[in-house]
Amino acid sequence: MNHPRATPATPEAATLDGPEAAPRPPGSSAAPAADGTTSAAPAAPAAPLHPAVTPLAELHRSLSARLDTAARAWLDQALDEAAARPGTHGPISVWELRLAEAGRRCGLAHADAARVLILHAARADLEALTRVYHQGTADERRAVLHALPHLVPGPEARPLVEDALRTNDTRLVSAAVGPYCARHLDAHAWRHAVLKCLFTGVAVDHVADLPRRARGDGELARMLGDYADERTAAGRPVPEDLHRVQALIRPESATPTPATDGPRTPHGPHVKES
Repeated sequence: MNHPRATPATPEAATLDGPEAAPRPPGSSAAPAADGTTSAAPAAPAAPLHPAVTPLAELHRSLSARLDTAARAWLDQALDEAAARPGTHGPISVWELRLAEAGRRCGLAHADAARVLILHAARADLEALTRVYHQGTADERRAVLHALPHLVPGPEARPLVEDALRTNDTRLVSAAVGPYCARHLDAHAWRHAVLKCLFTGVAVDHVADLPRRARGDGELARMLGDYADERTAAGRPVPEDLHRVQALIRPESATPTPATDGPRTPHGPHVKES
């Protein structure tokens, strides 16, 4: 299988272990030093990689440009091994071992992207993704969640998303509410995913396609009102993100809808706030 290839990074590209360098913006100039020499102005940091939403060829190019020579060589070898499916090393395949190594080889900031590319090169099907998710570390589980939009076209991987949403691991929750969740969770499960973000402090910016799915959702508005009432009654602050979602539901008004008269009853299974 041909996996996306990127050309080697130029010397000006960012390295893994040092500050990420980038060309100076037009019009910028070098700053004079005390001895009359010039030094480059600090470069703006590179934009973060988003493995779940970035096309794979672009993801590979961007990642390769940020890796140093050794890390880039390791990634290319890992992708070749995954594409060739060279068998197993002990009880698991070689490409699964490479998933475990990605953080050490590419750096924690780039490990998600490297793992998504390896999963794609290995043509990981639902069975393989499920095995990696349940047997891997939390980092590997997060990579599987990021890979779902690229590898699973249908709703068959919903159980993995639902499992992640039952945890209180905020990095898993934020990965679970990505594009795959937006496409395949039904309305009931998706609403609870939004509430889970509020419960755990995950920014709703991570919820893919939030404006479209939230617009006009009266049941989500009711659930948010219930949650706001519970927080207020307990003397706890209402998250600002809750008001943001309410405004998306009713874009003509940026203010929360006041509580209706009469008692409220919880909707569906209550997610315990921790």
